[in-house]
Amino acid sequence: MPGQSPLSMMRPPVQQVQKPGGRHGRRRAWPIITLVVIVIGLALVWVGLWYYAASVADRTLAGWVEREAAAGRSYSCGSQSIGGFPLRIEARCVDAAVEIKNQTPPYAVKAKSVNFAAEVWRPTRLIGDVTGPLALSQAGQPLIVADWTGARVTVRGVPPDPESVFAELDGSHLDRAGGTGESLFKAEHANLEARIAAGSARDNPVIAVTLHLKAATAPTSHPALAAPIDAELEAVVRGFKDLSPKPWADRFREMQATGGGIEIKSLRIAQTDVIVVGAGTLSVNAHGKLDGLVRVAIVGIERLVPVLGIDRLIAQGIDRLSGSNGSAAQAAGALDRLIPGLGGALRESANSSLIENLKKMGQPSSIGKQPAIVLPLRFVDGAIYLGMLRVGEAPPLF
Repeated sequence: MPGQSPLSMMRPPVQQVQKPGGRHGRRRAWPIITLVVIVIGLALVWVGLWYYAASVADRTLAGWVEREAAAGRSYSCGSQSIGGFPLRIEARCVDAAVEIKNQTPPYAVKAKSVNFAAEVWRPTRLIGDVTGPLALSQAGQPLIVADWTGARVTVRGVPPDPESVFAELDGSHLDRAGGTGESLFKAEHANLEARIAAGSARDNPVIAVTLHLKAATAPTSHPALAAPIDAELEAVVRGFKDLSPKPWADRFREMQATGGGIEIKSLRIAQTDVIVVGAGTLSVNAHGKLDGLVRVAIVGIERLVPVLGIDRLIAQGIDRLSGSNGSAAQAAGALDRLIPGLGGALRESANSSLIENLKKMGQPSSIGKQPAIVLPLRFVDGAIYLGMLRVGEAPPLF
């Protein structure tokens, strides 16, 4: 090239070196800076969302406490705390206590602790875990002690209007206090759900109820419940005007006044060699007692009848024959003294005769390929009849 010597023309061309922090370096750094800014921004947004959800959950829990207080149930804590960041909101109440003032005399309930939690994205759904034991007392005297391996309560809705309530117990037992060791109720598992299926909490709610029991016993309630049972119940309750805090007696008065009732959509009870399934409808009469009909199919009726109180009915007849005013055993013993074995023979004969008559009254059917008898389970002013046999008495609802 003109003006250049041959020596300079033979040298390699000089390359320009890009200094750090130049234009290309800045281009490579921008995505990293942008990502960091986005992460920080999202973290700040999440913190703000958590505190907002925590305030909503706190107001929701306070609203339910206020609703319960209006119903005569006052809650308190020995100590309480809140936490759960970043994914949950948790409120813990240690030495929880409830005073039930709408009963005469009032009751007091105490539990070791209650822990309520809500997800950040759903702060109006509260999940409560209850740690036992739980003690029920009246006028300072302990009455009942309950405990379990797990207890959970889930409440959905915005106070004071619940949408659904779900309670679940594992390994539960309910005993009479005072060191007697008398068991009132036991169950391997129990859960109860009540939800609004139609209407609303403020306007004629229709409530769907489901109940499940596994290996449950209640020996002091009825001899038929001394052996473990599995039970499933699905029912629909109609006739309440609203779900505002009020005594249950007032709710059932509303049901009677509005012509509502309890529709048992399905019922299944299984116990060793006995199975009972049924469906029907119950109503409340002007005396506050149950009327209605539930048609039940029974497998093993010959094993069910002896534990339904048949001995008491037979004893009444034996009392009249023997002139005894004592127990069934005393009445039978009086007849045995006249003719050895007469009391037992009368009981066995009456028992067998009653079972045969029930079978004749019922309609043959089957449950799971097992022969069954379909019978009416009637409620007449609170009295409960299986076919012609009176098997119990339902307490008045108001």
